[in-house]
Amino acid sequence: MTDFDIIVIGGGPAGAATAIQAARGGARVAIFEKASEGRDKVCGDGLTPRAIAALQDLDINLDGVHKITGLRMIAGKTRRELKWPGGGSFPSYGAVWTRKELDSHLLESATQAGAKIFYETEALPNFSGERVTGVTSGSDTWSAELVVAASGAPGKVARMLGTERKTDEPYGIAIRTYVESPRHADEYLEASLAMRDSNGTPIPGYGWMFPTGNGTVNLGVGALSTMKGFRKLNLNTLCDIYRDLIADEWEVGPYLEKPRAWRLPMTAQKRHGLGWVAVGDAAGLINPMNGEGIDYSLESGMLISDLFLQNPSTATTEYDRIIGERFDGFLRTGRRFSYLIGHPLILRSGLRVAVANQFMANMTLQVMGNLVDNSTPGAAGRVLRIADKALATADPILRKTRAKQN
Repeated sequence: MTDFDIIVIGGGPAGAATAIQAARGGARVAIFEKASEGRDKVCGDGLTPRAIAALQDLDINLDGVHKITGLRMIAGKTRRELKWPGGGSFPSYGAVWTRKELDSHLLESATQAGAKIFYETEALPNFSGERVTGVTSGSDTWSAELVVAASGAPGKVARMLGTERKTDEPYGIAIRTYVESPRHADEYLEASLAMRDSNGTPIPGYGWMFPTGNGTVNLGVGALSTMKGFRKLNLNTLCDIYRDLIADEWEVGPYLEKPRAWRLPMTAQKRHGLGWVAVGDAAGLINPMNGEGIDYSLESGMLISDLFLQNPSTATTEYDRIIGERFDGFLRTGRRFSYLIGHPLILRSGLRVAVANQFMANMTLQVMGNLVDNSTPGAAGRVLRIADKALATADPILRKTRAKQN
């Protein structure tokens, strides 16, 4: 008999969602988290309406969370404040919930559901031939029918399972800190789309102000690897440039902590195998257009648990198939589009189009809010599918003409 039905490596949103859903369904579940209880995770802290829907599906108590009613997009002199759309598949609000608080709340919910959590324990996949049969930590071994990798793209787990990002595909980098501001209770996420580096080069990415409602604002900047001069990009300098840009309007104080940077993988070489699957960031489920992945993390975690509870023998292959149908086209389109906007001239033109009129601004809102995927009906879904076909044809040219990184 195995020690657990499911072992989850990593206690972020993807891992916690997996554990909550599976444990509530009667599975014996363990989470192995290498950090200590209550750890912080560098992140933008923004939750899209899609993420809120996933948290509601998990029956997570959202009382006291700072709600966000829309997105403010800034491109040069153009500003548009857009409300999250209502009446669809997702709620009409998002939120800002710091990762320290969000992750702690989710892990507490996992414990209440019956999952066992091992903190300060670095677990690695344990193999029997090509099949993963559990995990090891030091001299200790635990067995499981399914191991779920929820530990992100880099690191030992990714190398052992082969889930590392595809090196020939785009990825993102980001940096964030916190500042005090009298606008900490603002109900809009703010995204400055027309960012430039210290040399004046346009950046395919954006600067953000995500108000937490607790006296502080999450301030950060992200960029795609497809930009000209990417390898010379200094994120700390870029963060300072952005802070200076918004300092007067937001009346910000000094950084409350040293800005912290991280990578955003947007692909995975594979996301399942014998006895295991990868979820969330470990599966490359990050929107190339905004760097957001919490909602996909929650959804992928719940999906594998549901499939396992239905039929453990087919869960891994069904998971890979459904994730592919649901997300691969949209994420692939985003990565291909990132090659286009890596060129400064195309980026500048694209920004003008993105906020040029209400229709295009609404399209941009849906993309930035993770509100579209391959199954989305209506105009947004049609535009996505047309773009996917067009960019597929142009893909060889896009790769050959990509902006030089150095």
